[in-house]
Amino acid sequence: MSGVTQIRDHLLEELNLVVRTVESLLTKIQPEEWEYRPAENMRTLLELTHHLVSIPASDLAILQEKTQTEVEQVETQVSGIRDPLVLAAQFRANYDLLQAYMLSLTEAELLNKSTKAFYLDHGIVQIKWLIEIVTHSFHHRSQLYNYLKQSGHELQFFMLYG
Repeated sequence: MSGVTQIRDHLLEELNLVVRTVESLLTKIQPEEWEYRPAENMRTLLELTHHLVSIPASDLAILQEKTQTEVEQVETQVSGIRDPLVLAAQFRANYDLLQAYMLSLTEAELLNKSTKAFYLDHGIVQIKWLIEIVTHSFHHRSQLYNYLKQSGHELQFFMLYG
C-alpha cells in the first residue's frame, strides 16, 4: 500500500470516528431540545445537526462540481428529520457514499484530479477535499458536543474518541 492510500485511509478512519461519535451524541437529544440556540447569531441544535449530517454528501456533491442548486438539494434531504436515530443512519449513509467515492480514486487522481466548487475560482485536488471534509466535520461535531454540554447533558471528552 502506498503512502498516499495510507493517508487517504487514515483520513477516512478519522471521518468514521466523527460519524461514530456523532451517532452516540445524537442518541442523547430529546425532542424538546431541537430548538436550543446558544446565541441569537448561531444555529439551533436541529439546524446544526442537519448541517453536520449532510456534510459528507453535500461536500461530495461540491467536489464533484455539482451546481449550487444541486448541492442545496442534497443539504435539504434531511430537513424534515427530527428522529436522532434516523439522522444517525443518514449520517452513516452519507459517509458511506463519500468513502466509496474516495476509495474509487486512483493514487494519481487523489493527488492530481482537481475539481472546482461552484463558489471558487480555482480547483482543489481530491485529497485536499477529503482533508477539508474531515476538518469541517470535526468542527461541527465539536459544536454539537458543546451545544449538548450547554444544555445540561453530562458528557465526557473521552466520548469523542471512542
